[in-house]
Amino acid sequence: MGEFDLIARYFTRPVRHAALGVGDDCALLAPAAGMQLAVSSDMLVEGRHFFAGVDPEALGHKALAVNLSDLAACGARPLAFTLALALPRVDEPWLAGFSRGLLALADAHGCELVGGDTTQGPLNLCITVFGEVPAGQALLRSGARAGDDIYVSGTLGDARLALEALLGHIDLPAPVLERARQRLERPTPRVALGQALRGVASSAMDVSDGLLGDLAHLLKASRVGARIDTHATSNLIAASAYVPSAAGPFDAEMVRQCTLAGGDDYELLFTAPPARSAAVAAAAHASATPVTRIGTVQAEAGLRLVDAQGRPVDHRYASFDHFGSQSAAPGVPSPPAPRPQPEGPAAQ
Repeated sequence: MGEFDLIARYFTRPVRHAALGVGDDCALLAPAAGMQLAVSSDMLVEGRHFFAGVDPEALGHKALAVNLSDLAACGARPLAFTLALALPRVDEPWLAGFSRGLLALADAHGCELVGGDTTQGPLNLCITVFGEVPAGQALLRSGARAGDDIYVSGTLGDARLALEALLGHIDLPAPVLERARQRLERPTPRVALGQALRGVASSAMDVSDGLLGDLAHLLKASRVGARIDTHATSNLIAASAYVPSAAGPFDAEMVRQCTLAGGDDYELLFTAPPARSAAVAAAAHASATPVTRIGTVQAEAGLRLVDAQGRPVDHRYASFDHFGSQSAAPGVPSPPAPRPQPEGPAAQ
C-alpha cells in the first residue's frame, strides 16, 4: 500500500466544518465571526511517551486527547486537526485500530481531520489541533491573583500508578491495574469544563507533566505564589478508593508522589476568585466534571505545601522535564526496569 492509498483508506473523510480538508496542499479553516483560533501541537514518540505494543486504538485516542486537553485549558471549542505520522512499515490491522480510536474521539468532539503527513520511520505521532474561542475570552496561565482559590478537575495520579505497575516497580491487583491503566492510555480531555469556565476562571492550564510542576508554570506566568493543602490532594487518586489496603507498596508516600508529580493526568488546573465559587460549581455541574479546591494563590512567590493542620510539608517532588534530570514520567522508563516489561516497552 502506498502513502496516498494509506491516507485515503484510513484518514480521508468528508469535510463537515472546514472549507477544505484532506487532499490539497493546505486545509482551509473559517472560524466564526468574533472568534479567535486556538492552535496547539503535541508529539508522542514510541519509547518516550508510550509503550511499544500498546493497543493502537488506545494510542489513537490518546494522541488526540492530549491535544484536545490543551484546547480545554484555553476554553476553546475544537474545530479540526492535522496528523503527522511516521510508521516503521504499513501494518493494516494497526492502522485500522489507530484510526478507529483517533476518529471516534474526534467525532465525539466535532473535531475533523483536515490534513497532515505520513512517512516511514520510527513510530512517531504529531497532532496539531485547531479550536475557536470568543475574542478576549481565552483562558490563560497568566491571570491568577493573590487570594484566588486553586482547583483541579477529576482525579490525579492513576496514570502514574499504572506506569509503576507496568514497569514492574509495584504490584497491583489486576482489576485495580486495569482501571488505572485506562487513565494512562485513554485520558479524558476536559473540553466541556474548559468552555464552561470562560468568564469564571482567572487562569488555567492542563496537567500533563505533574501537578506541582505544571502549577509552578502557572504561578510563574502570573507572578504569584501558592499554598497547596496536601490533605485535599491525597484523595484525588481514584485508585485509593479501590485498593484493598494502604499497606505494602501502595502507601501514603506513593499516593503523594503519584498525585503531586505523577504526570499524564490531562486534568484542568485553574484558579478563580472565592466570590466565583458558586460559578465554579455550576461549571462543574454543567460539564459533568468533578472539581476539587486544593489551595490558595498567594502574593509571595514560591510554592508551599501544608498538611491538614496547616504544618509545612517538605516539597521534594519534581515533575517531568524532557531535557532535565527528572525523567520518571509515564512512558519514560528511567532507570531501565529491573525485570521483563509488560507489552515489551521500548525502554531506553
